[in-house]
Amino acid sequence: MHEITLCQSAFEIIDSQAKLNNAQKVKSVWMEISALSCVEVSALEFCFDIVCRDTIAQGCQLHIEVIPAKAWCWDCHQVVTVSTFNAGCPACGSQNLRVENDDAMRIKQIEIE
Repeated sequence: MHEITLCQSAFEIIDSQAKLNNAQKVKSVWMEISALSCVEVSALEFCFDIVCRDTIAQGCQLHIEVIPAKAWCWDCHQVVTVSTFNAGCPACGSQNLRVENDDAMRIKQIEIE
């Protein structure tokens, strides 16, 4: 389960930003993860709650947006979006794709008080 490691890394960023802004509490966190990141959303939510226990972020709302990955189609020469592995090019049906951001995960926004 790599979700716990991802949550620990995310919390370090969240905690650092909260301290930089003299926050008393982290209320909400918005994250984006790639549809091809192999991250299980329910496991990420579970691990995030564990990592945030007894911290400035305990009880904060976690908002997760799963975003399609971008890929280059070698056959029709277009940048396309894909949401699953083995998905063909939505423009031409080719399987000849180079996925560009398959494991992206980022913190989009943090709400503090």
